[in-house]
Amino acid sequence: MVIVQINYRRPDMPKAEWEAGYTDARATQFLAVPGLQWKIWLDGDAERRAGGIYLFEDRAAAEAYVNGPIVARLKANQALSEVDIRIFDVRERMSAITRAPVPGLAQAAE
Repeated sequence: MVIVQINYRRPDMPKAEWEAGYTDARATQFLAVPGLQWKIWLDGDAERRAGGIYLFEDRAAAEAYVNGPIVARLKANQALSEVDIRIFDVRERMSAITRAPVPGLAQAAE
C-alpha cells in the first residue's frame, strides 16, 4: 500500500467562494481512479493550505495518478501555489497496531 500526499496553498479569496468548488461531482471523479482505495480531503483555513491524502493499492497506481491528468490540472492551475506532492510506502505492521483505516490491516494487529 502506498500513500500520496498532496498539499498546496489556495488563493486568497472568501471561504464561501472557495467552498463553492467542493461539489459532489468533484469528489465522484476520484471513484474512477485506478488503484485508489480512498481519499481524505484536507483544508487548513487559517493558512490557506489544502490538499489530500490518498491510499493506493500499490506504487504503480500511485505513480500513475501523480503523473496523470488530475494532478496535471492541479499543477497547471495558476490560482494555486506551493504544490507539494509526495509518495510514501505504508508501514503496514505499525499502521495496523495504531488502527489505521487501511483495508486488510486489522488482522495484522491481532
